[in-house]
Amino acid sequence: MDVLRILLAILLPPVGVFLQVGLGLHFWINILLTLLGYIPGIIHAIYVIIKYK
Repeated sequence: MDVLRILLAILLPPVGVFLQVGLGLHFWINILLTLLGYIPGIIHAIYVIIKYK
């Protein structure tokens, strides 16, 4: 399941974060990071997925 979330985090970072933690603070931070730059959104999404197993 983590592989699927990581693939989603690469394609659509907020979706990967949403599947891991829901509509919490990390989701909104990831939306902001993705809007500011796609790469920071991906990095944050992968970090959240790995940290909150």
